Amino acid sequence: MGLIYVDGIVKYGLKSVKVRFLVDSGATYTVLTKDVWEELGLKPLGEMEFILADGTVIKRFISEAILELPGYGERHTPVVLGEKEDENLLGIVTLEIFGLILDPFKRVLRPIRALMK
Repeated sequence: MGLIYVDGIVKYGLKSVKVRFLVDSGATYTVLTKDVWEELGLKPLGEMEFILADGTVIKRFISEAILELPGYGERHTPVVLGEKEDENLLGIVTLEIFGLILDPFKRVLRPIRALMK
């Protein structure tokens, strides 16, 4: 299976930045590269520890922003404030906020059938 990318617009206050995201259904949170969140003027709201696929534990600051995905509208979402070595990732929490899921066979995002219990 290949990599899947989607384009979005991240907004904070009066600023917005176009971003190309790697869709990572294994990532819990959406990650913004340092140049993106600094351009937007995002400020840390807290810090969290994250475990990478190789078992390495890292710390990153977290914040919140508005994300627009063309065709799906815009939503408020938590974001990880990445460092220079990090990539722009679209994580599962943001996908769920949008009511979307990654279809790995067709390599597209599609609406979920949500359960309300």
